[in-house]
Amino acid sequence: MFSFSENLFLPVFLSGLIFFIGLFGVLVRRNVLVILMSLELMLNGVNLNILSFARIYGWEEGPVLVFFIMTLAAAAAGVGLALAVRVYKVFKVVEVTSFNNLRE
Repeated sequence: MFSFSENLFLPVFLSGLIFFIGLFGVLVRRNVLVILMSLELMLNGVNLNILSFARIYGWEEGPVLVFFIMTLAAAAAGVGLALAVRVYKVFKVVEVTSFNNLRE
């Protein structure tokens, strides 16, 4: 039913590696900028996976979905950087724990 092609192994392995490097960065780091970069890595891993499967199986809407994911990533990075700049202006530190003090 499902034949895992040799042409598909390398992109899927690479996308998984990129995704888990990003996941490790999100779970381990406390700096907001590093977390945002790790989220971008995770989304790029997903994009590579979508493109590789779309290429092999002839799914023509794959690049369109990747475009929307890249747009979402850019918007999330913009909002995250705006929050990080605001936190740095107030507290002079850019760590996740300082976001709890913004409730006031």
